[in-house]
Amino acid sequence: MAMSLCGDTLSCNFPKCRAKLTGFAWVTACSHAFCDQHGSSEFSHAPAICPACSSILSGKLDIVRTEMSPSEEYKAMVLAGLQPDIVLDISTRALAFWSYQVYQERMYQGYKLSRAEADIKKMEKVLTQQHQSREMELSTIKGELASLKKVTEEYKRKYSEVSERLMERNRQYQKLQGLYDSLRLRNMVVGDTERGTPLQQGYEFHTGMVHPASPQENLQFSNMDLEEEDQLFSSLEPDRAAQTFFQFSSPAKGQGWPYKK
Repeated sequence: MAMSLCGDTLSCNFPKCRAKLTGFAWVTACSHAFCDQHGSSEFSHAPAICPACSSILSGKLDIVRTEMSPSEEYKAMVLAGLQPDIVLDISTRALAFWSYQVYQERMYQGYKLSRAEADIKKMEKVLTQQHQSREMELSTIKGELASLKKVTEEYKRKYSEVSERLMERNRQYQKLQGLYDSLRLRNMVVGDTERGTPLQQGYEFHTGMVHPASPQENLQFSNMDLEEEDQLFSSLEPDRAAQTFFQFSSPAKGQGWPYKK
């Protein structure tokens, strides 16, 4: 206990100071100690009031300015000539003052420690709440991200289907375009035949001799073309959407293609 007391250093009891006492210090009858700076400023006017406990210090020896590290001569003469019981009484009171100061300092440090622990718990609570809030936000964002991925996959699937349908429409369009070109060419040939072109009036050329084709041969050729045309249109009949590109009209089966007798 003695080593503990000797190892401690007193601190200034002025609020918000708490500086270690070195050099000169001001001690009061109410068992408080102050650094030389605050003691000189607080006790320079009358009546003097203790800044720590607000006690009125009006006595002549209620406030004493003392040296914290006295010289050897002072130690040898300060209690010289006093009776042993007085020396013991003075020593006891000095030790009591020191013990009280150490106790107050430790109480103050314990109070600061409890305040710090309370602040730490408060901050931990706030951090826990923030962590939970962030976890909830993160889970919400993950759910939204998952839903967006599903929507994206759905759009990709629809895009693939539309692309395939578009390619199919393009193939049907190319097929219909070829059919249209062949029909237009056939109509041009028929028009030239009606205008009386010798080459397309049904004549046949063999080794320099011109022989008119018989009506039966022209009729057979026309019927064969009509059958092929019907088969082509019947193969395209199920696709109703493709019919919107072009509308074709072919000669009736009963009429046949015109020919010269």
